[in-house]
Amino acid sequence: MAWRIDENVIRGEIDNREKGVIRGRVWLDGVAEPVALELKGNACPDLAGCVLKFDNPGATVRLPKDAHFHPLQRGTAGDMTASRKVRVFDLPFEEAYAMIKRGGKPPEHMANSLYLEWFSEANGRVVIESADYELTISAPEWRMTPEEDAQRAKQAAAGMDDFMEKLTGAVEQQQRGQKHPDEEWNEHDYEKFLKESDARTDKYIELLDKYGDSDEAEARIAKEMGWLGEDQTEEELERERMSVEEINAICEAAANEPPPEPDPHREGLDWIRTEDGDLRHPLQHRCFKSSLRFSKQARALGLAKLQDKDLDQFLFEFQTTGAKLAGALNSTVRGEGFTDPAFIVACLKRALDHLHKSQAGLEAVAPKKLLPEATIAEARKELFEIREGILRLMDELRGRA
Repeated sequence: MAWRIDENVIRGEIDNREKGVIRGRVWLDGVAEPVALELKGNACPDLAGCVLKFDNPGATVRLPKDAHFHPLQRGTAGDMTASRKVRVFDLPFEEAYAMIKRGGKPPEHMANSLYLEWFSEANGRVVIESADYELTISAPEWRMTPEEDAQRAKQAAAGMDDFMEKLTGAVEQQQRGQKHPDEEWNEHDYEKFLKESDARTDKYIELLDKYGDSDEAEARIAKEMGWLGEDQTEEELERERMSVEEINAICEAAANEPPPEPDPHREGLDWIRTEDGDLRHPLQHRCFKSSLRFSKQARALGLAKLQDKDLDQFLFEFQTTGAKLAGALNSTVRGEGFTDPAFIVACLKRALDHLHKSQAGLEAVAPKKLLPEATIAEARKELFEIREGILRLMDELRGRA
């Protein structure tokens, strides 16, 4: 995944006065010394030959101590411009987001955004993007010709291609040795399949991040993801897509179908009904409610401002465990989704991995005395019992497989 460090940036400078070389320094919150840039290539025409200085006037986020962001960013330049066109809300983000949730459309306008991209030998693709930075650009010491700009774009694209090849390699690595869909799969086969899905998701997110969601970008992303055949055109792909009317008809038909009722004899064992009338697996619901309770306690104690990485790990991984359990169990409760026991076991293993990380975070928090001893003891007991519940459920499902 790309490193997006715009929220960590305090200030920085990029120097492209020497043709073919970009040097710079970036000061990051949480890092004592500025990160140095030594890149081959040139910036886009608006910054080529110039010194760019940028300051972040907003609040910054500390880069985690274990982030492993190399202090010397040596590699090749991607696209570097101060005039990338983006849509910017006319309202503060919180107000705009609340308006979107209410079904409204917040006012917006087009603005220039700083976009600095490079491909680091140590950290892969790195991006700084913001329309809020304060910029100072010197007069150019040389100007880029159209031929040089074409060569620059070609080099930047080559850097992105190399980066995408690594992500494609990760997908192909997970594909090796996979069974045919018609064969019988066990939990290990499903684990490999889920890892491949993760790799594909990473690749898609990177492409969407780079190219956006325009119609033009959609065709390019489809080609990169392998959704287009070797000789298939964008028009042929478009014909294969369902129309909006077809999708609406399917959704309407599904909405009119009465929801399946769970086995009443298994209430409290395989399912419960929440106060809102939703069906949930009891283990998932317990994990969700518990993680929410401890997060509220931390906020009530004012601990959110500390940005303690161990506390964040305890709370975040606890919440993630609940989300993974929901994906593994809640659809089967409703009689939907993929109900092969081996597949559910593979999903439960993922939930268990996040729970173990939450336990490790809690044990690292305990000696810091950030949380009352009673809260630590309660959380430790709750995590242990949820873990035992997951293991029992895995054993039960393995007996059905």
